Amino acid sequence: MNPNPFTAIILAADRNAGDPLVDASGVCCKAMIKIDGTPMLERVVKALMGSDRVGDIVISGPQEQQLPGSDFLADALARGAIRWTRAQDSPSNSAYQTMKSLPARTPVLVTTADHPLLRADMVDDFLQRSVETGADVAVGVTDYASINARFPAAKKTVTRFRDGGYCGCNLFAFMTPASHRVAAAWRRVEQQRKNPLRIIGQLGWWSVLRYLLGWLTLNKALGELSQRLHVAIAPVHLPYPEAAIDVDSIADQRLVEDIAGSDR
Repeated sequence: MNPNPFTAIILAADRNAGDPLVDASGVCCKAMIKIDGTPMLERVVKALMGSDRVGDIVISGPQEQQLPGSDFLADALARGAIRWTRAQDSPSNSAYQTMKSLPARTPVLVTTADHPLLRADMVDDFLQRSVETGADVAVGVTDYASINARFPAAKKTVTRFRDGGYCGCNLFAFMTPASHRVAAAWRRVEQQRKNPLRIIGQLGWWSVLRYLLGWLTLNKALGELSQRLHVAIAPVHLPYPEAAIDVDSIADQRLVEDIAGSDR
């Protein structure tokens, strides 16, 4: 075990009532949708348990009584191998409140339950690269070109910068007490998601304009956000296209089933 292990927070609560993905799967909640016969949340927990750099694992939602859909998760919870905490009103608030409950210097990895292709080696690689940046916060990204080449059927949200298009990997490392400012800012932006003018106020008009005009590189954009929040934020480029594949739709589920089945 690494001498300074990360606490992993898994954001696993449902956010949308009547989710067609949940309805079609016939399960109690999205996190318990099965991929290749195993609930997504169980797959993520196993990946984190296999990591050399993760110590504690905290699940933020679903409700405890829903976890017995997996004997593995129920047993892990009963013996204290994982912990459960009540989800808040949004993913960012769940992460923020859970981080506040930890000692200030605890390094934290935040990921999501709908990340069933996550593996222990990806986690270790991401956290090692994150530490090596020397930043307060690291964000996992993969270039869209490699995702499209490997998984042309994947429908991804692409953020385009001057140096290319990138997709997030639902992997965030918060490594210093100062990093909590980013979690707080994430919560503020999420609270204002229906008010774009206030979101732009968080980033600065000039930065947003230059991004829209295609002038900013990814590093420059994160550098300007770092200055705005008085904290160092660094991208971590991951060489795993599957790290950017999550499950938000029935089409995503089918794609991930195909990928998981082909890896057996």
